Amino acid sequence: VQLQASGGGLVQAGGSLSLSCAASGRVDSKYHMAWFRQAPGKERDFVAAIRWSDGTTYYADSVKGRFTISRDNANNAVYLQMNGLKPEDTALYYCAGRWTGSLRATLTKEANAYRYWGQGTLVTVSS
Repeated sequence: VQLQASGGGLVQAGGSLSLSCAASGRVDSKYHMAWFRQAPGKERDFVAAIRWSDGTTYYADSVKGRFTISRDNANNAVYLQMNGLKPEDTALYYCAGRWTGSLRATLTKEANAYRYWGQGTLVTVSS
C-alpha cells in the first residue's frame, strides 16, 4: 500500500483545512488508517486513527472536538477535517496505515505499529 497525502497549506488561527490521503493498492476492512504530525524540532505525535471496517475513531486529546477523521471505502481515501486551528497545530502531517488481521483490532496511537507511511503535507497556522 502506498499513501499520498495532500491538502496542507497556510491558514489563520481559527480557520479550517482539510487533508486527504489516497491509498493505492488494496485496503481491506482489516486496515487501520491514521494521521500523525511532527512540528519542527519535536517528535512525531499521534493525531487521529480510524478503523476501516466500521469507522470507529480515536483522537489525541489535543485535537478532540476540533478535528474529524473519516474514510471513503470506495475511493480508498482517508481525510482529516481540521477546524478551529491553532498556531500549535503547525506541523508536517503524515498519513499512516497498518494491516491488523482483524476486523475489531484496537486502534493505537503508537507510530511504530503503522507499517505504511505517506509523505508529509505541511500545515502552517498563523496567529
